Amino acid sequence: MMDMDADAFEALVVDELDQLPDEMVDGLDNVVFVVEDRSDDGEELLGLYDGLAVTERDRYGMGELPDRIIVFREAHLERCTSERELRDEVHTTLVHEIAHFYGIDDARLHELGWA
Repeated sequence: MMDMDADAFEALVVDELDQLPDEMVDGLDNVVFVVEDRSDDGEELLGLYDGLAVTERDRYGMGELPDRIIVFREAHLERCTSERELRDEVHTTLVHEIAHFYGIDDARLHELGWA
């Protein structure tokens, strides 16, 4: 298990987000990235997409609250033993949750090796 305070972890997440390909992040519309310590429901989730996928936005318009991609700090720190491992896991989590924004489900993510 690693130890990293909330500010340092958030900076790491921002750094990993900045390193994602432009093609992946340029299409994100009305999405915010949030870091939380732990999932409210007690599950050991690494991340969560809270919103409506692009493929389901038939009447999505102005004034909608932003979708959220949440990265859970404590779950990541519990699974990782080095910063390199943490960066890899955060990267995978970001890609996984962004894929949900684009309408890619967990079964397809497993096929692609991102789940």
